[in-house]
Amino acid sequence: MKVLKFYADWCGPCKTQTQIIKNAGDKITTPITEVNIDENIAYAVDFNVRSVPTLVIVDENENEIKRHVGLLKENELLEFLKG
Repeated sequence: MKVLKFYADWCGPCKTQTQIIKNAGDKITTPITEVNIDENIAYAVDFNVRSVPTLVIVDENENEIKRHVGLLKENELLEFLKG
């Protein structure tokens, strides 16, 4: 299981989400893969990403388990990552 974090460099909420993830780093055990939608358009389309930030939890075959669109506060992020 891992998290795909879809973001864009021009996205203000994405920058905030990155900082929240960084600050909570010692509490996060799930690997997070960052995906820049401007550099990986096809990948973002494959996951039907329409807005950023979008977090998608996937299994080992990259099948979606669940997703969240928009900014998550630290406590919300940790709850989301619990599954």
